[in-house]
Amino acid sequence: MKRNRNPGKVWERATPGFDAAVLATSFSGRDPGVRPKVYVQANTAEDVIAAVQRAQREALKISLVSGGHSWAQNHLRADGLLIDLSRLHRIEIDEAAMTARVGPGCWSVDLDIALKKRGLFFPVAHAPDVCLGGYLLQGGFGWNGRALGLACESVIGMDVVLADGSLVHANAQQHADLYWAARGAGPGFFGVVVRYHLRLYPHPKVTALMFQVFRMVHLEEVFRWADAVGPNVPRSVEFQMLLTPKALGIFSPGIEVIAPVLADSWEEAREAVSFIRNSPLRPKASLTLPLLPVSTVLMSRGASFTHFPDRMRWCADNMWTDAPIDDLLPGLRRVADTLPPAPSHALWLNWQPPAERPDMVFSMEAKRYFAVYGEWKRAEDDAKHEDWATGCMGAMAAHSQGIQLADENLGRRPARFMRDEKLAKLDRIRAKYDPEGRFQAWMGRIKPGP
Repeated sequence: MKRNRNPGKVWERATPGFDAAVLATSFSGRDPGVRPKVYVQANTAEDVIAAVQRAQREALKISLVSGGHSWAQNHLRADGLLIDLSRLHRIEIDEAAMTARVGPGCWSVDLDIALKKRGLFFPVAHAPDVCLGGYLLQGGFGWNGRALGLACESVIGMDVVLADGSLVHANAQQHADLYWAARGAGPGFFGVVVRYHLRLYPHPKVTALMFQVFRMVHLEEVFRWADAVGPNVPRSVEFQMLLTPKALGIFSPGIEVIAPVLADSWEEAREAVSFIRNSPLRPKASLTLPLLPVSTVLMSRGASFTHFPDRMRWCADNMWTDAPIDDLLPGLRRVADTLPPAPSHALWLNWQPPAERPDMVFSMEAKRYFAVYGEWKRAEDDAKHEDWATGCMGAMAAHSQGIQLADENLGRRPARFMRDEKLAKLDRIRAKYDPEGRFQAWMGRIKPGP
């Protein structure tokens, strides 16, 4: 995605260039075939308030976009009013208080760079151009998130435009129910966050990466090993594996074992990744790189370049799972054997959540996270690839606890994305703040269980 450099304006459907402007809000190159009636490129919170008031007057549904990284293009809905928040990207840092105030259109990489200059840190998204707006609403799985928690746990307050056009501040003391709802509701949130207030942390002294590659023939034994060591991997390590048709170093189907580590010393970092260095499978690896110093900025940009290029055509889906590894292996093998061409890939993340989280609507996670990302360039290949992710995850659904909203596919495959009692409470709070249902919600949801 490109940063917005020009002032925003209000686009009506009849305005020349309307289609191109609307489609440019999406990271995906696909055209879902629907358009809003009005597209508002907000420059200020006042612009947002005016847009919401117009939606009220004209009885229009409101959808929101910050960075456009929704694989499902959730913000592109028919006949409503689309508010683009990408120009609300101001960063204000209070070093003494260890806090920051940021707009929803702030790129993750921009905040990362600004904080590092001051020796500070926030668990921003792994992809550089993911904006904080949607990222923080859905939970926020970012750098050092296993140690610091979900990014939304470090949101200490937010300024929100409500469905009636009023601007309120929500935190643990003011509009506490709105604050509760914002941390994990994702695209189902019923307000416009125009500014986040964040808790900051000291920047880790060491950021580094260990990398290993196996050929796909070793899939079963690599995943059994990963499952066995996973619970004991230090929380400073983001232990993950990618299934890819074009693995680094072998340029053929393989498994990339990736271990970013953020630590307070090189001794600690080396010890944290010793489970890879001393693995009994190491002799079977086609490539093993030593632990190398790599900044989070460089890791973000590298991953974006290799696995998330702009304007691809996407299908994505995911699941949280605690299922026995032997039950998962047939599905993992199917994914590996049917991957669309590179840069399509699948991610296995050793998450191992803590026993407790703060009370918030976010409530769906498990020991492991598995997501599939199909991507291609040509419209004529849609029929060949567009159902791949849905089919892969549908086949493994019996082993799933639910899904993560960051990689949701709810328009094609409704699935559980929070606990039933949390969803019921969220619906009650929605009725309070948005009684007319002015804000669009998720593209699909399953009915609560018994």
